[in-house]
Amino acid sequence: MLRAAIPELTALEAWRLALGWSRAQAIREVAQVYLADDLLPPALSQALLCRYEHGQAQPGDEYRIMISRAYGARPDQLGLETRHLWCSTCAAPLPLHYGQRQREEPSIDRKESMTTASGLPAIRESVQWAVLDAPKGSASLVALAEAAVEHYALNYSKHPPSALHDEVRATRNLLSTVVAAADRETARGLRRQVGWLSALLGNLAYHLDDRAGARAHLTLAGAIGESTGEAALTAWSSGALAMVATARRDWEHARGHAEHGLQHAPAGLRRAQLLGWALLPTLAALEHASRADDVISESDEIMRSAVEIPGRFGYDRAEHRLHVAEAHLTLERYERAADVARTSIAAAPEHTPGWVAATLVLALAEARDAPEEAAGRALGVLDLIPPARLRATARTRLARLTRVLDPAATSAGAELAERLRVLPAPIRTDGTAA
Repeated sequence: MLRAAIPELTALEAWRLALGWSRAQAIREVAQVYLADDLLPPALSQALLCRYEHGQAQPGDEYRIMISRAYGARPDQLGLETRHLWCSTCAAPLPLHYGQRQREEPSIDRKESMTTASGLPAIRESVQWAVLDAPKGSASLVALAEAAVEHYALNYSKHPPSALHDEVRATRNLLSTVVAAADRETARGLRRQVGWLSALLGNLAYHLDDRAGARAHLTLAGAIGESTGEAALTAWSSGALAMVATARRDWEHARGHAEHGLQHAPAGLRRAQLLGWALLPTLAALEHASRADDVISESDEIMRSAVEIPGRFGYDRAEHRLHVAEAHLTLERYERAADVARTSIAAAPEHTPGWVAATLVLALAEARDAPEEAAGRALGVLDLIPPARLRATARTRLARLTRVLDPAATSAGAELAERLRVLPAPIRTDGTAA
């Protein structure tokens, strides 16, 4: 009846409306189906359900079954075709285990693409086999360790921080068993890669809101960088330590780490990175506006001709504009902060952590003059990004935004405050990842 009256409705949307459910209630009903089977419901936002309803995205087979059970319909009635998962002669769908696929008949025409989830442990397994093959180390093991670091750095933003943390830690432990037995040159090469892995662990700990752990890993990375002559590692680790010190408002140490990093940073992009990422936030926080402007000018000039480096250890114009926007925000230059944040958003791939950070900085810059719009931007981020992928830095910006907004003055502000109140922490009280 609904689709006859409103032809543009999809089957999935029409069934939900016929049940009288909002998208939020539909999500709750599907979650109850999972819970009834003693399974953990996957993250689903209203924005994602909207995309399912309008054909802009397709749920996986398991979720199609669960949503069909919640709606009391067959997948084909909802416009959700599945592969070998529905028993047409049964009253109920075949049972599933969350996160697992049912076996399908092999087909030479069907191709499965490697996911980041499957590719991540495969890297560690390759390192494990290489260690077994050369327990005293080899040039090949050093090359493989370097490739592993490159993989983790380039794909840093594709993984939930907790999952990547475990893999990086395991790979570092494998390499540590070889260093003592290796010859001098091999040991030095392996120690360099252990240093880069420690730097990654420090950044991951920081994104999991473990600042003490971040300091420990980053301090080790910096020490290994200096002992092995890896200037880029020393510089980057010092910049990351400045970031950690800034987060705890320890301006003296933040500036000291930034300046130490600048002493080791190679000219060009690495210098721009240390200026924008490490030194600029400290100068802005200390209200050294003139010196901050000098740093912005120098780093902007470098970035105009610099070749961007991808990955966690790299630097690009989107990230640079993010740090500049945040400095303007700290100095209460709200219009300039908003303008620069928009350029960062435009340059960052959509829905990545960099895009999230720039979007929240823009919301903070708009909060005083357009509180409803600012809160709406933040709610959009929460709709799109699952809690496991929401870094501690994003959570800090969201919490800051709720302090700026008056929840009683805007409906969106009140909703944002409530969403943050029930947002699961990145680490549970028992120390496990949420």
